[in-house]
Amino acid sequence: MTTARTATPSTARAINDRLALNLLLEQGPLTATELRDLTGLSRPTVADLLDRLQRTGLVALAGERGEQRRGPNARVYALVASRAHIAAFDVRSGGVSLVVADLAGRGLAAADVPVEGGGRPGTAAAITATLLETARGAGVERLHTVAVGAPGLVDPATGRLQSTGKLPAWHAELLAALRELPGTEVILENEVNLAGRAEYRVGAARDRDTFVLLWLGHSVGAAVILDGRLRRGFSGGSGEICFLPVPGTVGLPSADSCEGGFHGLVGSAAICALARAHGLPAGPAGDAPAAEAAVRAAVTAVAAVPAEAGEKGEEGEAGGAAGRFLDELAERIAIGAASVCVVLDPGCVVLGGEIGRAGGAELAGRVERRLSRLSPLSTEVRAGTAGGGAVLAGAVLTAGDAVRRDLFGEP
Repeated sequence: MTTARTATPSTARAINDRLALNLLLEQGPLTATELRDLTGLSRPTVADLLDRLQRTGLVALAGERGEQRRGPNARVYALVASRAHIAAFDVRSGGVSLVVADLAGRGLAAADVPVEGGGRPGTAAAITATLLETARGAGVERLHTVAVGAPGLVDPATGRLQSTGKLPAWHAELLAALRELPGTEVILENEVNLAGRAEYRVGAARDRDTFVLLWLGHSVGAAVILDGRLRRGFSGGSGEICFLPVPGTVGLPSADSCEGGFHGLVGSAAICALARAHGLPAGPAGDAPAAEAAVRAAVTAVAAVPAEAGEKGEEGEAGGAAGRFLDELAERIAIGAASVCVVLDPGCVVLGGEIGRAGGAELAGRVERRLSRLSPLSTEVRAGTAGGGAVLAGAVLTAGDAVRRDLFGEP
């Protein structure tokens, strides 16, 4: 026989406090009446928790609401966003982007630090110094939590970064330097996983508890969200689909190279080569910006073709080449997406990264149509909406979650 347990008064107070704090975080300043309506708590309980949270410095009186209303019912209470500060990093081989934010996730300052030639001695120290200078410039002396998004495998057990390619040495050195900051928690996460969190919380998959983010940039990766939880796999390698063996490549991938895998079909260099094969311009560098520009130009060219001309097959030379390029690119993307879908059946695939952003709804629609011919499972394909800063957005969300667990007492 199971006996129901009644929460102790202290546990009930903690639950009520978390509920009120999260409402103030999500909805902004609220009156006591609004808190009562949203929480269903009694007037004395709300008054008690507001008094308690003001004493802890997490909530403060923020004025009054209404021209004619005065007194306790008109008082507006707000989360004290300056109670703690966080930082977020998007670490790439060519440098880092960072942002400093408050408890509510509002960005206060940002910086970009380019790193040339694989870095040099002192690179990690210089980036750390830039972080501290950026924070001080925003009036922040201490960072509660720093979340770092980086390429590679993040071991769920140890939190260590393991490269699946050739990452520069300063990546590991930067993590070590950040972990030496006094009183600061450092969270390391795979960059694509952070982008997946951003799409789940504030992007294209806000209405989905299960989906896969397909990250299309310099290389390709995936973030797997199942039943509202990010799934990393045994060694942190869930989503390393750049190594996925697929038809159409010159060979097979190896343990230390993804050139023969899915990366060989939809990596930025492959996309640039595909554009040139269709007579479209593509930057010689073959990097993510060059591939993004090629895809964006193709989408623009297709959009410029009148609908009636497209229906008659009279797209014109530029529009026709652009359409054929996007069709073949969509076919390639669908091959990798189908392999993921028949295993996980996510019901939704989000195209992110520089290429997904550039392709938008035009590319997503073409991928969805081709995917429907490759897989018997109904799968919607959406363009990511978290934007080019999806990794940073996910890092801010991750750091903010950690702060709330600490300050709000969340489980």
